[in-house]
Amino acid sequence: MKNKRTISSVTFFNSRLTAIISITLVLFLLGLIILFGLVANNLTSYVKEQVSFDIVLSDESSNEQTAALIRKLNSQKAVKQTEYISKQQAARQLEEEIGQNPEEFLGYNPLPAMITVRVKADYANTDSLVLVEKQIRGLATNIKSIEYRKELIDVMNENLKMTGFFLLGLSILLLLISIALINNTIRLMIYSKRFLIHTMRLVGATPGFIRRPFINAQIASGIIAALLADGLLFWLLWYEFYDTKNIWEMLYPRTLCIVGGGVLILGILISMIATRFAVNRYLRANVDDLYYM
Repeated sequence: MKNKRTISSVTFFNSRLTAIISITLVLFLLGLIILFGLVANNLTSYVKEQVSFDIVLSDESSNEQTAALIRKLNSQKAVKQTEYISKQQAARQLEEEIGQNPEEFLGYNPLPAMITVRVKADYANTDSLVLVEKQIRGLATNIKSIEYRKELIDVMNENLKMTGFFLLGLSILLLLISIALINNTIRLMIYSKRFLIHTMRLVGATPGFIRRPFINAQIASGIIAALLADGLLFWLLWYEFYDTKNIWEMLYPRTLCIVGGGVLILGILISMIATRFAVNRYLRANVDDLYYM
Protein backbone atom coordinates (compact mmCIF):
# COMPACT_ATOMS: atom_id res chain seq x y z
CA MET A 1 0.00 0.00 0.00
CA LYS A 2 2.84 2.33 0.89
CA ASN A 3 4.56 1.55 -2.42
CA LYS A 4 1.39 2.45 -4.32
CA ARG A 5 1.18 5.81 -2.56
CA THR A 6 4.85 6.46 -3.31
CA ILE A 7 4.39 5.58 -6.98
CA SER A 8 1.28 7.77 -7.16
CA SER A 9 3.09 10.73 -5.56
CA VAL A 10 6.08 10.33 -7.88
CA THR A 11 3.78 10.10 -10.92
CA PHE A 12 1.89 13.24 -9.86
CA PHE A 13 5.15 15.10 -9.23
CA ASN A 14 6.55 14.08 -12.61
CA SER A 15 3.37 15.14 -14.44
CA ARG A 16 3.32 18.45 -12.56
CA LEU A 17 6.99 19.06 -13.33
CA THR A 18 6.44 18.22 -17.00
CA ALA A 19 3.50 20.62 -17.14
CA ILE A 20 5.52 23.42 -15.52
CA ILE A 21 8.39 22.90 -17.97
CA SER A 22 5.97 22.91 -20.92
CA ILE A 23 4.25 26.10 -19.71
CA THR A 24 7.65 27.71 -19.02
CA LEU A 25 8.76 27.15 -22.61
CA VAL A 26 5.51 28.53 -23.99
CA LEU A 27 5.64 31.57 -21.68
CA PHE A 28 9.25 32.08 -22.76
CA LEU A 29 7.99 32.25 -26.35
CA LEU A 30 5.27 34.71 -25.29
CA GLY A 31 7.91 36.80 -23.53
CA LEU A 32 9.97 36.90 -26.71
CA ILE A 33 6.88 38.04 -28.62
CA ILE A 34 6.20 40.86 -26.13
CA LEU A 35 9.86 41.85 -26.05
CA PHE A 36 10.13 41.76 -29.84
CA GLY A 37 7.04 43.93 -30.20
CA LEU A 38 8.24 46.52 -27.68
CA VAL A 39 11.76 46.63 -29.09
CA ALA A 40 10.32 46.98 -32.59
CA ASN A 41 8.26 49.93 -31.36
CA ASN A 42 11.31 51.47 -29.68
CA LEU A 43 13.34 50.82 -32.84
CA THR A 44 10.68 52.56 -34.94
CA SER A 45 10.86 55.60 -32.66
CA TYR A 46 14.67 55.47 -32.77
CA VAL A 47 14.71 55.37 -36.58
CA LYS A 48 12.18 58.20 -36.84
CA GLU A 49 14.19 60.35 -34.46
CA GLN A 50 17.17 60.07 -36.82
CA VAL A 51 15.16 62.16 -39.28
CA SER A 52 16.74 65.60 -39.40
CA PHE A 53 16.65 68.76 -41.42
CA ASP A 54 19.23 71.51 -41.88
CA ILE A 55 18.61 75.16 -41.13
CA VAL A 56 21.00 77.07 -43.37
CA LEU A 57 22.00 80.38 -41.79
CA SER A 58 22.75 83.57 -43.69
CA ASP A 59 26.37 84.74 -43.87
CA GLU A 60 25.48 87.84 -41.86
CA SER A 61 24.38 85.82 -38.83
CA SER A 62 26.09 86.87 -35.60
CA ASN A 63 26.99 84.54 -32.76
CA GLU A 64 24.31 86.15 -30.59
CA GLN A 65 21.61 85.57 -33.24
CA THR A 66 22.70 81.96 -33.71
CA ALA A 67 22.73 81.26 -29.96
CA ALA A 68 19.27 82.82 -29.56
CA LEU A 69 17.91 80.74 -32.42
CA ILE A 70 19.33 77.52 -30.91
CA ARG A 71 17.67 78.33 -27.57
CA LYS A 72 14.33 78.91 -29.30
CA LEU A 73 14.68 75.68 -31.27
CA ASN A 74 15.40 73.63 -28.15
CA SER A 75 12.24 75.01 -26.55
CA GLN A 76 10.06 73.78 -29.41
CA LYS A 77 7.85 70.79 -28.62
CA ALA A 78 8.75 68.98 -31.87
CA VAL A 79 12.53 69.32 -31.52
CA LYS A 80 14.50 66.40 -30.09
CA GLN A 81 18.06 67.68 -30.51
CA THR A 82 20.01 70.43 -32.25
CA GLU A 83 23.61 70.58 -33.46
CA TYR A 84 25.35 73.73 -34.68
CA ILE A 85 27.82 73.28 -37.54
CA SER A 86 30.00 76.32 -38.23
CA LYS A 87 31.47 77.22 -41.62
CA GLN A 88 34.84 75.84 -40.50
CA GLN A 89 33.32 72.55 -39.28
CA ALA A 90 31.42 72.17 -42.56
CA ALA A 91 34.68 72.69 -44.48
CA ARG A 92 36.48 70.06 -42.40
CA GLN A 93 33.65 67.56 -42.92
CA LEU A 94 33.75 68.14 -46.68
CA GLU A 95 37.53 67.75 -46.64
CA GLU A 96 37.15 64.36 -44.94
CA GLU A 97 34.69 63.27 -47.63
CA ILE A 98 36.49 64.48 -50.77
CA GLY A 99 40.05 64.63 -49.42
CA GLN A 100 40.61 68.33 -50.17
CA ASN A 101 39.74 71.55 -48.41
CA PRO A 102 37.47 73.75 -50.61
CA GLU A 103 39.31 76.89 -49.47
CA GLU A 104 42.53 75.62 -51.08
CA PHE A 105 41.20 75.64 -54.66
CA LEU A 106 38.44 78.29 -54.36
CA GLY A 107 40.27 80.76 -52.17
CA TYR A 108 37.31 81.11 -49.81
CA ASN A 109 34.90 78.92 -47.85
CA PRO A 110 31.63 78.60 -49.80
CA LEU A 111 29.88 76.47 -47.17
CA PRO A 112 27.29 78.13 -44.92
CA ALA A 113 26.88 77.66 -41.19
CA MET A 114 23.87 75.52 -40.34
CA ILE A 115 21.92 73.99 -37.50
CA THR A 116 20.98 70.31 -37.82
CA VAL A 117 17.67 69.63 -36.09
CA ARG A 118 16.36 66.20 -35.13
CA VAL A 119 12.64 65.95 -34.48
CA LYS A 120 10.74 63.69 -32.10
CA ALA A 121 9.26 60.48 -33.50
CA ASP A 122 5.68 61.83 -33.57
CA TYR A 123 6.72 64.62 -35.93
CA ALA A 124 8.82 62.50 -38.34
CA ASN A 125 6.43 62.80 -41.28
CA THR A 126 6.15 65.28 -44.11
CA ASP A 127 2.83 66.81 -42.95
CA SER A 128 4.17 67.60 -39.49
CA LEU A 129 7.51 68.79 -40.86
CA VAL A 130 5.74 71.34 -43.07
CA LEU A 131 4.12 72.85 -39.95
CA VAL A 132 7.39 72.69 -38.03
CA GLU A 133 9.15 74.44 -40.92
CA LYS A 134 6.64 77.30 -40.84
CA GLN A 135 7.06 77.71 -37.09
CA ILE A 136 10.86 77.72 -37.33
CA ARG A 137 10.92 80.30 -40.11
CA GLY A 138 9.13 82.67 -37.78
CA LEU A 139 11.72 82.29 -35.00
CA ALA A 140 14.52 84.38 -36.58
CA THR A 141 15.38 86.53 -39.57
CA ASN A 142 18.82 85.02 -40.18
CA ILE A 143 17.45 81.76 -41.62
CA LYS A 144 18.43 81.44 -45.27
CA SER A 145 16.69 78.11 -46.03
CA ILE A 146 15.45 74.88 -44.47
CA GLU A 147 16.40 71.68 -46.27
CA TYR A 148 15.16 68.08 -45.85
CA ARG A 149 14.37 65.16 -48.15
CA LYS A 150 10.60 64.71 -48.23
CA GLU A 151 10.68 61.66 -50.51
CA LEU A 152 13.07 59.78 -48.24
CA ILE A 153 10.89 60.47 -45.20
CA ASP A 154 7.77 59.21 -47.01
CA VAL A 155 9.52 55.99 -48.07
CA MET A 156 10.82 55.42 -44.52
CA ASN A 157 7.37 55.85 -42.96
CA GLU A 158 5.76 53.56 -45.52
CA ASN A 159 8.34 50.82 -44.90
CA LEU A 160 7.97 51.15 -41.13
CA LYS A 161 4.18 50.90 -41.43
CA MET A 162 4.34 47.73 -43.54
CA THR A 163 6.87 46.19 -41.15
CA GLY A 164 4.62 47.06 -38.21
CA PHE A 165 1.60 45.34 -39.78
CA PHE A 166 3.67 42.23 -40.52
CA LEU A 167 5.03 42.03 -36.97
CA LEU A 168 1.55 42.58 -35.51
CA GLY A 169 0.09 39.72 -37.56
CA LEU A 170 2.98 37.42 -36.67
CA SER A 171 2.67 38.29 -32.96
CA ILE A 172 -1.08 37.57 -32.91
CA LEU A 173 -0.52 34.22 -34.65
CA LEU A 174 2.23 33.18 -32.20
CA LEU A 175 0.12 34.37 -29.27
CA LEU A 176 -2.82 32.19 -30.33
CA ILE A 177 -0.53 29.19 -30.82
CA SER A 178 1.02 29.73 -27.38
CA ILE A 179 -2.38 29.97 -25.67
CA ALA A 180 -3.51 26.78 -27.40
CA LEU A 181 -0.36 24.93 -26.24
CA ILE A 182 -0.83 26.01 -22.62
CA ASN A 183 -4.52 25.10 -22.80
CA ASN A 184 -3.72 21.60 -24.10
CA THR A 185 -1.06 21.06 -21.43
CA ILE A 186 -3.48 21.96 -18.63
CA ARG A 187 -6.29 19.88 -20.16
CA LEU A 188 -4.00 16.85 -20.10
CA MET A 189 -3.26 17.52 -16.43
CA ILE A 190 -6.98 17.75 -15.58
CA TYR A 191 -7.80 14.72 -17.76
CA SER A 192 -6.01 12.40 -15.33
CA LYS A 193 -8.28 13.71 -12.53
CA ARG A 194 -11.60 13.40 -14.38
CA PHE A 195 -12.85 10.48 -12.26
CA LEU A 196 -11.86 12.30 -9.07
CA ILE A 197 -13.95 15.26 -10.25
CA HIS A 198 -16.89 12.96 -10.92
CA THR A 199 -16.53 11.36 -7.46
CA MET A 200 -16.46 14.77 -5.75
CA ARG A 201 -19.60 15.73 -7.64
CA LEU A 202 -21.35 12.51 -6.52
CA VAL A 203 -20.70 13.25 -2.85
CA GLY A 204 -22.34 16.66 -3.18
CA ALA A 205 -19.41 19.02 -3.73
CA THR A 206 -20.38 22.24 -5.49
CA PRO A 207 -18.75 23.16 -8.84
CA GLY A 208 -16.94 26.07 -7.21
CA PHE A 209 -15.56 23.85 -4.44
CA ILE A 210 -14.34 21.31 -7.03
CA ARG A 211 -12.75 23.93 -9.27
CA ARG A 212 -10.96 25.85 -6.52
CA PRO A 213 -8.07 23.45 -5.73
CA PHE A 214 -7.41 22.79 -9.42
CA ILE A 215 -7.37 26.51 -10.24
CA ASN A 216 -5.15 27.33 -7.24
CA ALA A 217 -2.71 24.56 -8.16
CA GLN A 218 -2.49 25.67 -11.78
CA ILE A 219 -2.11 29.33 -10.80
CA ALA A 220 0.85 28.30 -8.62
CA SER A 221 2.27 26.35 -11.56
CA GLY A 222 1.69 29.36 -13.82
CA ILE A 223 3.56 31.66 -11.42
CA ILE A 224 6.50 29.25 -11.16
CA ALA A 225 6.58 28.82 -14.94
CA ALA A 226 6.39 32.59 -15.49
CA LEU A 227 9.28 33.27 -13.11
CA LEU A 228 11.36 30.58 -14.83
CA ALA A 229 10.45 32.01 -18.25
CA ASP A 230 11.43 35.53 -17.13
CA GLY A 231 14.72 34.19 -15.81
CA LEU A 232 15.46 32.44 -19.11
CA LEU A 233 14.50 35.53 -21.08
CA PHE A 234 16.67 37.95 -19.13
CA TRP A 235 19.56 35.49 -19.11
CA LEU A 236 19.30 35.21 -22.90
CA LEU A 237 19.33 39.01 -23.27
CA TRP A 238 22.35 39.34 -21.01
CA TYR A 239 24.21 36.47 -22.69
CA GLU A 240 23.56 37.51 -26.29
CA PHE A 241 23.63 41.31 -26.08
CA TYR A 242 25.91 42.04 -23.11
CA ASP A 243 28.40 43.97 -25.26
CA THR A 244 25.87 45.38 -27.75
CA LYS A 245 25.33 48.98 -26.71
CA ASN A 246 22.68 49.81 -29.35
CA ILE A 247 20.40 47.00 -28.16
CA TRP A 248 20.54 48.12 -24.52
CA GLU A 249 19.75 51.69 -25.58
CA MET A 250 16.37 50.40 -26.82
CA LEU A 251 15.80 48.07 -23.84
CA TYR A 252 14.59 50.69 -21.41
CA PRO A 253 13.96 49.58 -17.78
CA ARG A 254 10.25 50.20 -18.44
CA THR A 255 10.39 47.76 -21.38
CA LEU A 256 11.96 45.01 -19.27
CA CYS A 257 9.40 45.57 -16.49
CA ILE A 258 6.54 45.32 -18.99
CA VAL A 259 7.96 42.09 -20.41
CA GLY A 260 8.52 40.50 -16.99
CA GLY A 261 5.13 41.62 -15.66
CA GLY A 262 3.35 40.66 -18.87
CA VAL A 263 4.73 37.12 -18.79
CA LEU A 264 3.69 36.75 -15.13
CA ILE A 265 0.16 38.06 -15.77
CA LEU A 266 -0.25 35.86 -18.85
CA GLY A 267 0.98 32.83 -16.92
CA ILE A 268 -1.63 33.41 -14.20
CA LEU A 269 -4.55 34.36 -16.48
CA ILE A 270 -4.07 31.65 -19.10
CA SER A 271 -3.58 28.96 -16.43
CA MET A 272 -6.66 30.09 -14.51
CA ILE A 273 -8.94 30.37 -17.56
CA ALA A 274 -7.73 27.12 -19.16
CA THR A 275 -8.16 25.22 -15.87
CA ARG A 276 -11.67 26.56 -15.38
CA PHE A 277 -12.76 25.48 -18.86
CA ALA A 278 -11.08 22.06 -18.51
CA VAL A 279 -12.73 21.32 -15.14
CA ASN A 280 -16.12 22.56 -16.36
CA ARG A 281 -15.92 20.12 -19.24
CA TYR A 282 -15.69 17.16 -16.86
CA LEU A 283 -18.26 18.62 -14.47
CA ARG A 284 -20.83 18.56 -17.26
CA ALA A 285 -19.89 15.07 -18.51
CA ASN A 286 -21.74 11.85 -17.66
CA VAL A 287 -19.84 8.94 -16.14
CA ASP A 288 -20.09 6.98 -19.39
CA ASP A 289 -18.57 9.86 -21.35
CA LEU A 290 -15.52 9.94 -19.06
CA TYR A 291 -14.31 6.63 -20.53
CA TYR A 292 -14.35 7.97 -24.11
CA MET A 293 -12.94 11.48 -23.63
